[in-house]
Order: sequence, then C-alpha cells, then structure tokens
Amino acid sequence: MKACSFLPAATKMIYDMGLQDLLYGVTFECPAESAGKPAVVRCMLEGKDISSAGIDKIFSASKAQGKSLYYVEEALLQSIAPDIVFTQDVCEVCQIDTACTAAAVAKLEKQPLIVPLTPGNLEEVFHTAVTIARALGREESAYLYLASLQKRIDTIIDELRKHRAAPKRVMVMEWIEPIYNCGHWIPYQVAFAGGIDMLSNPGGDSIVTPWEKILRYDPEILVIAPCGFHIDRAKEELHLLSRKKGWDQLRAVSCDAVFVADYDLFTQPSPGTLVDGIELLAALFHPDIFTVPVSLQSKYGPVARQFDSHVQA
Repeated sequence: MKACSFLPAATKMIYDMGLQDLLYGVTFECPAESAGKPAVVRCMLEGKDISSAGIDKIFSASKAQGKSLYYVEEALLQSIAPDIVFTQDVCEVCQIDTACTAAAVAKLEKQPLIVPLTPGNLEEVFHTAVTIARALGREESAYLYLASLQKRIDTIIDELRKHRAAPKRVMVMEWIEPIYNCGHWIPYQVAFAGGIDMLSNPGGDSIVTPWEKILRYDPEILVIAPCGFHIDRAKEELHLLSRKKGWDQLRAVSCDAVFVADYDLFTQPSPGTLVDGIELLAALFHPDIFTVPVSLQSKYGPVARQFDSHVQA
C-alpha cells in the first residue's frame, strides 16, 4: 500500500496514528515530521514574502479566473505510483483541491483511489481520521487515536462544569487584511474551551467581517490566528489592527486579552492539533482554571498595547 497526502492535516493524522510507513508523498507545507518524504504538491507563492492583503488579492484573482496556484510534481507522482491519494474540498485557497488532484492523477499510468476529506465541523474532522485509517487498512488505529483525544476534551468540559465557568465572549480572527471571522470547526473549539464567538460561522466558511461589527460586538478576548501564519509572521501585521479607529476601546485590548496563535492549532483540521487548540483556548479564556501546556507555550503570545498610535478613518 502506497499513499500520498495532498493535505497537511491528513499527513499529520497519518503520523499521529503511526501509519507513516504507508506514506510516500506529501505537500510542501506538511508537518515537520514528514520532512524526509518527497513533496509532490507545490505552490506558486512558495517562499515569497507577501502581505495579507497581497495574498488575499492574488488568491481572489486566481479564483475568479478559475485557476489554481497549486500544482503537482507529475513526474515524481508517476514514480511513486500511489494506490491512494488523500485530498480535500474544504478550501481551494489553503490547499490543492480534488478537481486539481483529479486532473493530475488522470495522467498517471496507474490510477490511484482519490479520497477527498471535506469536514465542516469538529465531529467531521474526527471522522476523517477513521476515513484515512480505513482506507489504509488500519481502522483500529483511528479509534485508539480518537479515544485519547476525546479524553482530553472531556477533562476540559468537566473542569468548566466543576467551576461553573460562564462562557467568555470571544473572537477568533482567521485573517487580518481584510478581517475574516472564524468558521467550520473553530467555533466548536471555542465552545469546548468555554467561550462563545457570536461573529463566527459554525460549520461554514469564514467570511470578511466589517470592523464596525467587531467594535459593536466588543469581545472580551481576541485571538488572532491568520491561516498559514505562525505567530512571528502574524505579529508583522498587527499594526493593521492597532491603527484602526476604536482599537484601544475594545474590551479585549483594554484588559490585555489579545493573543496571537499559530494557525495550525485552528485552520489545520487534524484532530490532534485542534485538541491542542482547545487546550490553549481554555487556558486563555479561563486562566484561573487552566494553564497553557508546556508543549504549546511557544505557539502563542500576548499582544502588548504598544503600537503606532496613527489611526485610520
């Protein structure tokens, strides 16, 4: 059995379940543990330093033209001759989609099984692990993996209940310029962590969210985790928020409750990384009950109120 993963989340799950011996090809941005595997999927923007607004503009233009910025190393894929290819249809901006995958695979002498992973909420993300393990003939691995993750979620829920913790009014921001709310499984992560994000879109796409709407909502806690950005990259563009009119009046800002976090705790839909995200959010929302796990302390940071005071109209 030879598998290729065209999706970082699928690669992460394969490693988490101990099935990496069946993995022969990955993408250019798969998790570090897969560095020894050949990258069969690349992106035209790979290695380029582009602003949030620039990335949004490029992908919007590409989508409007019906083009993809992702491509397959066809000769490499041909040499691997996979039996299975895991791909996705959740977001054509973040990763190569099933249509592009099918076009590349159609040229192969040996036709692999294409397995699209299209979760819309947290429960469906968990089920993708079963889909992957079943396709690889190792279904039991998924159930053992998911049972350990569910236990971690149950621990958080039990603690919140024991302390009668009231949900915090929060916002998780998926993009900075323009501002996007959070969607799909992230609102469920927020809920399990003891928060509520009334600007989110549970089970659906994240969408552009007007600044005025955020001001009216006035979150107690703001978590900024732009898709594809680690915290250092996200911090480079925080001035785009701090210069907005009313920034200093937000409750989250005045209470020093603004944080940046690595994207892969939220917008990489692997059950393990999403449970890490829940544990981080629980500690940010309810620091009197939870502490940030040592393994996650490098994956987030508080945002100090020390930005350029220039205000946009």
